[in-house]
Amino acid sequence: MSEGTPPAAPKRVIAHLDCDAFYASVELLRRPELRGKAVIVAGSGPRAVVTTASYEARRYGVGSAMPASQARRLCPHAIVLPPDFEAYRATSRAVWEIVTEQLGALQHLGLDEAYADLSGTEKPLRVLRELVAEVLERTGISLSVGVAPNRLIAKICSDAGKPRGFVAMGREEAARRFAGDPPSRLPGVGPKTAERLRALGIETIGALQQVPEGELAARLGARQGRELHRRAWFHDDSPVTTARVLKSRSNERTFDEDVASMAELEEILRRLARELCEGLAARGRRGRTIGIKVRLDDWTNVTRARTIETPTCDVGLVTDVALELLRAYAPPRPVRLLGVRMASFADEDAAAGAASPPADQMTLPV
Repeated sequence: MSEGTPPAAPKRVIAHLDCDAFYASVELLRRPELRGKAVIVAGSGPRAVVTTASYEARRYGVGSAMPASQARRLCPHAIVLPPDFEAYRATSRAVWEIVTEQLGALQHLGLDEAYADLSGTEKPLRVLRELVAEVLERTGISLSVGVAPNRLIAKICSDAGKPRGFVAMGREEAARRFAGDPPSRLPGVGPKTAERLRALGIETIGALQQVPEGELAARLGARQGRELHRRAWFHDDSPVTTARVLKSRSNERTFDEDVASMAELEEILRRLARELCEGLAARGRRGRTIGIKVRLDDWTNVTRARTIETPTCDVGLVTDVALELLRAYAPPRPVRLLGVRMASFADEDAAAGAASPPADQMTLPV
């Protein structure tokens, strides 16, 4: 390096840390007699879904977000436990406090997973291995870790190694290693996109790699074609960001039985609005946009919103606006889900004046 030449930037080292079967793991810590058994964490209502399941239950095809009734059919001998989110939040805080002590600021994606940027850290793999051991010893929670030059690969690696996985991989190796996997392995490729790719005869990541970007753009649109081409070759320059950006906050309820009575819907909406405003007030947050969400019995989703002049978390005002929106819509069919939402928070204008993050940058929902 010649005199006056600035040193090269350190290579990017991104880690994705993911708690293994988190909710189920918390339950097993409280009920060690259930270890080694099929455990499903889910509500009891007819429309309840699986929150998570132990790996013993997953062998039967049980997965998160699956209807609980289906999970019981797949694994009839499973022990079904109701979710206890207070316990999960408490354990989550304990886990991430330890991680933050060692790694500094994190980008959280929920109670059970986070990204960390270890670029410039000396011996990052050793640091991470020691951290995983410490978290397990102090909390009983095991972590799976993916380490890579970008978030995309790190996320895939942590998933591929579960449970208690520790996988480090570069971009070129990832492009070879996962070439035979379906495109749905790539974060951001959901069922609809995967189905469109299958219709084009693209059933593996390797096949997707071989399709020119221009052809993907012609078939799927310029933006999606470009992004799919980049993801297939495991390119990702999105940063790990630790800023908490609250875009909106909502409170909603799914009914065990569809509700057709407008009077009953209005009473439920009043409770939802009160709970939402109390939560915002506790955090010192006030918003200008008040909205409702209605899901009908045929799964039609409808949203309505109104923006007022002055930020508020006043229960009476928010309730009145929400009720007006509901009455103006007048649901034509029985309602399956009802919710109320607040957005356009008072401090967003200040945040908007700061440098805008890249378009594909993730923010942490609160």
